[in-house]
Amino acid sequence: MTFALMVTFFVTSAFTANENATINPDADIVDLAVQTEFLSTLVAAVKAGDLVDVLKGDGPFTVFAPTNEAFAKLPAGTVENLLKPENKAQLVAVLTYHVVPGKVYSKDLKNGMKAKTVQGGDVTITLKGGKAMVNNATVSTADIEASNGVVHVIDTVILPSK
Repeated sequence: MTFALMVTFFVTSAFTANENATINPDADIVDLAVQTEFLSTLVAAVKAGDLVDVLKGDGPFTVFAPTNEAFAKLPAGTVENLLKPENKAQLVAVLTYHVVPGKVYSKDLKNGMKAKTVQGGDVTITLKGGKAMVNNATVSTADIEASNGVVHVIDTVILPSK
């Protein structure tokens, strides 16, 4: 199930990059991401991490999906290094850190709450000025429905501490 959650994260992240995309709630997280041009970096990462089949699984998953712009904010060379086959375990750890088991909607978020990720670490939710933040990432679009979960688009890639 952990592997499936990782795949879901990658697919979901890819889908959420284009915030103006038409969303088909019958599509799973991966299909949504593939259809979204602004999530192409996430899609590439999900493929490199062999997470596609997992993210197409039943779930449900909550994915905090970084946009292409979020990946571009990482230090130079980071994305390219993560996509190398020899760094697959690190890539999977980063991707699964963006996935929480179950469906968590924006209405369920509480200031200061912690959520256990598929990767094993916790993310901290902060509510400030009408915006939700996950660690240091701001949620730009919330509650995007997929057949196997819910996606929240974020503006920064969140990195696990372990």
